Amino acid sequence: MKICFATNNANKIEEVKAALGSDFKIVSLNEIGCNEELPETGDTLHHNAFQKARFVKENYGVDCFADDTGLEVESLNGDPGVYSGRYSGEPRSDERNVELLLKNLEGKTERKARFRTVIALIFEGHEYAFEGIASGEIIEEKIGDGGFGYDPIFKPDGFSQTFAELTLKEKNQISHRGKAVKALIEFLSNRKF
Repeated sequence: MKICFATNNANKIEEVKAALGSDFKIVSLNEIGCNEELPETGDTLHHNAFQKARFVKENYGVDCFADDTGLEVESLNGDPGVYSGRYSGEPRSDERNVELLLKNLEGKTERKARFRTVIALIFEGHEYAFEGIASGEIIEEKIGDGGFGYDPIFKPDGFSQTFAELTLKEKNQISHRGKAVKALIEFLSNRKF
């Protein structure tokens, strides 16, 4: 089955392709001829995910799914949350975002956090949402070379390594996006084609 993943983030596409396996062919925005920046002006992850998916469906006529992910830090009242990708302003920079988050957590002993992903699916004329959460804590300095975004400073519950130290397969089994994608796969696998 072929479906478009409405993102320009190559890291996300790689993660999702690895999780979906060979039953699904993921088509990128580039492959459907969409080379523009998708709208992302909502104040919730749910709103942003559906805004992106609806834009692709309305303008390119293909069934698709889009995600939005936020890192929610308890002692920062849930920040950066929906603004995780542009926490330090434009242009987006993972490096600056991580630096700003660590600066804002200086001196704080409470470092509980969670990644939350919402996937919006538009399929056969209907809309569906799937959510995944990975709980953990923000460590004090970056460790690991894998992953992207806040992965080098996020240590998931039950692990001694950060997301950036785990293999892609290990991360997909426990990550927020991996859990949301698993729910998406279960849904799609149960559809009658």
